[in-house]
Amino acid sequence: MNIFSEQIAKALNLRAEYVDNTIALLDLGCTIPFIARYRKERTGGMDEVQISAVKNQYERLCELQKRKESILKTIDEQGKLTPELRQRIEGSWDSTEIEDLYLPFKPKRRTRAQVAREQGLEPLATLLLLQRERDPWQAAQRFVKGEVADVESAIKGAQDIIAEMVSEDERSRQVVRQGYRQGAIIRSKVVKSKSESDEAAKYSDYFDWEEPLKRCSSHRLLAMRRGESDGILRVSITIDDERCVDRLDRFYMKGYGPCSRLVGEAVEDGYKRLLRPSIETEFASESKQKADEEAIRVFVDNVQQLLLAAPLGEKRVMGIDPGFRTGCKVVCLDAQGNLLHHEAIFPHPPVNHRMQATVHVEQMVKDYHIEAIAIGNGTASRETSEFIRDLHFDYQVQTFVVSEDGASVYSASKTAREEFPDEDVTVRGAVSIGRRLMDPLAELVKIDPKSIGVGQYQHDVDQSKLKKSLDQTVEHCVNLVGVDLNTASRHLLTYVSGLGPTLAQNIVDYRKEHGAFTSRAELKKVPRLGPAAYEQCAGFLRIRGGKNPLDNSAVHPESYGIVEQMAKDCGCTISALMQDDEQRKKIVLKNYVNDRVGMPTLKDILLELEKPGRDPREQIEEFSFDPNVKEVDDLEEGMVLPGIVTNITKFGAFVDIGVHHDGLVHISQLANRYVKDPNEVVHLHQHVMVKVTEVDTRRGRISLSMKGV
Repeated sequence: MNIFSEQIAKALNLRAEYVDNTIALLDLGCTIPFIARYRKERTGGMDEVQISAVKNQYERLCELQKRKESILKTIDEQGKLTPELRQRIEGSWDSTEIEDLYLPFKPKRRTRAQVAREQGLEPLATLLLLQRERDPWQAAQRFVKGEVADVESAIKGAQDIIAEMVSEDERSRQVVRQGYRQGAIIRSKVVKSKSESDEAAKYSDYFDWEEPLKRCSSHRLLAMRRGESDGILRVSITIDDERCVDRLDRFYMKGYGPCSRLVGEAVEDGYKRLLRPSIETEFASESKQKADEEAIRVFVDNVQQLLLAAPLGEKRVMGIDPGFRTGCKVVCLDAQGNLLHHEAIFPHPPVNHRMQATVHVEQMVKDYHIEAIAIGNGTASRETSEFIRDLHFDYQVQTFVVSEDGASVYSASKTAREEFPDEDVTVRGAVSIGRRLMDPLAELVKIDPKSIGVGQYQHDVDQSKLKKSLDQTVEHCVNLVGVDLNTASRHLLTYVSGLGPTLAQNIVDYRKEHGAFTSRAELKKVPRLGPAAYEQCAGFLRIRGGKNPLDNSAVHPESYGIVEQMAKDCGCTISALMQDDEQRKKIVLKNYVNDRVGMPTLKDILLELEKPGRDPREQIEEFSFDPNVKEVDDLEEGMVLPGIVTNITKFGAFVDIGVHHDGLVHISQLANRYVKDPNEVVHLHQHVMVKVTEVDTRRGRISLSMKGV
């Protein structure tokens, strides 16, 4: 069993056996989606969240083990590693405790205490700490020599040594930490010279702000820290200094004599000059880390909802990137998202060629058999939607408003240039809008998630942690839905379990050279795609109309033999087994249990035979704003309006009500009950009804409520 398995199992409340199996699978290079889907017997049915938690804990403990080995080596080289210290370091898995134990031995720059030690004043510091001398100045007289000019210098040097000892003592640090945990206050003040600047206005709520650190929400803390980095705010975390010094004095002062007073001065100096700044930095970092984790979680939740948004599917789509002066760029796409035609129309002022635009759009819909129209939600979106809905087509054409966040980023990217080398950025942007309607997941994976308009303070958090979480989220979404092997882009294939950029490109190159894949087994012919990668990716790739109907399902090739035996036992073909509910009812799952395959996998197989290749995403719905409300000036308190949720934060949800400016439904206004997390009530792109409660035109804020609506 892995040395960390039992420790992780205890921390996560899981069985050690399953944790150990999971670690073994991770060490073999298995991905989280693969383990969660196809190795349930070995993990006890852990989901991706649990497996991810095991992975994170395992990585943390491995890093901590390396750190402990490095610390032990450093102390040992100094000749100061006692058996007791070794035992404490080896037995601890608390990084803070380990660093506290290491601090006195940690190589550091030349401090005042170090200078005093070099001057031979350490015995005097020890003498002062004993607090037995009636006249410490007399005792210090014998240390006045060399660089120590006088008694005061000797006493001061000894106090510097005591101050450093206090700041590095494990008990002292715990006392101050306790003070920060219980009573730390975070304060922000505006930099006076910046208070009147336009840039400072957005931080006005924090010009003179304070609150207990433990109650400071992630979005407020990140807002203050951003204001600090922009040079607008000064932020500090403080505690009751007097109370903290009193508690430290109890450790070091043994009375009220002259030595005790000198020790008390050293303790206070050590606290204010060394200990407090160190612990304040620690808590500033810790609070920022917690705020980052919260913000990352919010952002990841939003990205997941966006990636798993309802797809229209393989329909012939018209994509429109709306605009006023420069017109609306229109593209026509076939059911696979290929560009068939593009042109610009000018139905709005100042050009106002509305009749000409009407004729052109109606003709394009007819010529290219358009089944749905996707309109970007940026400038002129509302006006373009109304223009399109006033047109008359020979058949019903659905109209949808699509988020265009990040479309401009995509249109100028290397990916877009590779796809459409002969088209300009406006055409590429309109194509992206149209494809987002057909399959949001397939299109949005081409864009940096930080550019798709959801989340809070995602540019202020730890970027490496954010990237890791986002990559994992995209991987989860792609593998949850599954990927069409013969139509998927290189970017989509990159996130399939076991692939990555190189193998994804090799698959695309093989497809171009040899044509469409006819079986999953053909993947083995792709250069550099070996048995391990095939095992990881095969179950998540789909082939429609292939030789084997199971190739268009989530049944893994390693289990094809089981399905073949099921069909044989039922006296029918695999296709008949998948199509006939009565045949599937004959299957007795326990008959197919063996050493490798248990009931969890068999139940998954049966579910997949019932609905092969099922898409877990919802069905898309059309939406219309209130036709009487077009601008902020049209809003009145008490109005009840339809809206679309565009972003979810820790403090509430932003809703587009069609006035070119999103309104905020504060978390307290989401429901007629206490809401801990907005995701309990709303999800991205959800159609909701909201009531206007306040319109602040000066600050550009619209307050909304969903209570009782």
